Amino acid sequence: MSEAQTQAPVLQLVGLERRYRSGEGELVVLDGAELSIAPGEIVGLIGQSGSGKSSLLHAAGLLERPSGGEVRIEGVSAWPLSEGQRTEIRRNKIGFVYQFHHLLPEFDAIHNVALPALIAGRSRRDAMAEAERLLRVMGLSQRLHHQPAQLSGGEQQRVAIARAMINRPVLILADEPTGNLDPDTSTVVFAALSELVRHEGAAALIATHNMELAKYMDRVVSLDHGKLVARS
Repeated sequence: MSEAQTQAPVLQLVGLERRYRSGEGELVVLDGAELSIAPGEIVGLIGQSGSGKSSLLHAAGLLERPSGGEVRIEGVSAWPLSEGQRTEIRRNKIGFVYQFHHLLPEFDAIHNVALPALIAGRSRRDAMAEAERLLRVMGLSQRLHHQPAQLSGGEQQRVAIARAMINRPVLILADEPTGNLDPDTSTVVFAALSELVRHEGAAALIATHNMELAKYMDRVVSLDHGKLVARS
């Protein structure tokens, strides 16, 4: 048993359900999905297009209320909490990485990364120092003051990853984080993401179609007919 498996889970999905009303009745997307992820553990999430990966990530990230079941962050069942309490968890405990980097074009790399920390109330000096540290860890020490348009696609995504880590989250949720990149750049970006997640001791759930990246993950689960199934 690995060290990660012996630690208390960062994320637990317990009997997670998501149903949508449709013209023909009810569409079941999540049907009792179960998952636990420990600190420092990276789990890949695969499934066919439309299988519900995004719905699962949205529920896990407290962005979309599930139809049933529980989402526990560090042992706390999140959905019974108030909206303000969930917002606090999202801001301080969860980092999001998307397929598109969503960097602010008028800001340089270091200010893009520092912004969530400033919004969270950290001092400018502390936020900028942490942003610089993360960008250096991501191999972008020469790009601190470049705006997004001056960066390559891979560099833009590494800035977005650093931004997701700025508030020292315990959980990273990534939805196709290398989906817009060529294979070689995807490998570089994914390696940087996995190294940073492990270095910071976070847990990560990463949705991807690229099984070539499985070597960077501790395990892979597949979303099949609304349930999560371990993949060998």
